[in-house]
Amino acid sequence: MKKVEAIIRKSKYGAVKEALHSVGVNFFSYWDVTGIGNEKEGHVYRGVTYSTSDIQRRYVSIVVNDNFEEATVKAILNSAGTGEVGDGKIFVSDVIESYRIRTGEKGGDTLK
Repeated sequence: MKKVEAIIRKSKYGAVKEALHSVGVNFFSYWDVTGIGNEKEGHVYRGVTYSTSDIQRRYVSIVVNDNFEEATVKAILNSAGTGEVGDGKIFVSDVIESYRIRTGEKGGDTLK
């Protein structure tokens, strides 16, 4: 099993969610996060632009069976990108085991 984590633009979340559903990824978690990166966002308040290095993003966490890793990553890459600095990052790591709390079942079938 693999854990796919992505930090994406908030404005791209809807497109990413649709892309993930289209490849069969129907369960994932997400959080609104703030980070510091290479992109600098400016905020306008009453006609005055304030520059800040704190950038609002959405963090998406997905655990998939090994055979879904490539489709999951491609779905995120194709739907989250704008070609601009600040599009985000994707991280993939191994998941050793998964358990379904209700039944005590373990392994890849718990992701269905």
